[in-house]
Amino acid sequence: MIGELLHAFNEEFDDPTPGPEFIAARARDLVSSDAATFLLVGDPPVGIAMVRFRETVWSDKLDAYLEELYVVPERRGEGLGRALLERVLDLARERGAGRIDLGTAVDDRAARALYEALGFTNFEKPGDPGTRMLFYEREL
Repeated sequence: MIGELLHAFNEEFDDPTPGPEFIAARARDLVSSDAATFLLVGDPPVGIAMVRFRETVWSDKLDAYLEELYVVPERRGEGLGRALLERVLDLARERGAGRIDLGTAVDDRAARALYEALGFTNFEKPGDPGTRMLFYEREL
């Protein structure tokens, strides 16, 4: 189910996807090496969160990174994304993380509202362009 949900996520937003089978195999590898944790919501699953933990030089606690959070469109607005994110925050605390970060699209207002409602801070403050944070990526 992990492969299908993440594949649907990328397709919904016109992002490239290697296909559900490949994603499922990679997810198994990541879970078995403890490189990532996947949480599902619904029966059958209709939402997914993927979180990674990493050490940092800035603290003796782990940093958590919410890499993916997705709920199928027809089930949005039911609190499932919020429930997933609350479970991610609980897991991060249990694993000893001192902070959690994530990235989201500027125009994804629903996601931004959810994150802000649960205490996440967007470092870009209106009228203060000096604090703007950007997320960069590059294919290697």
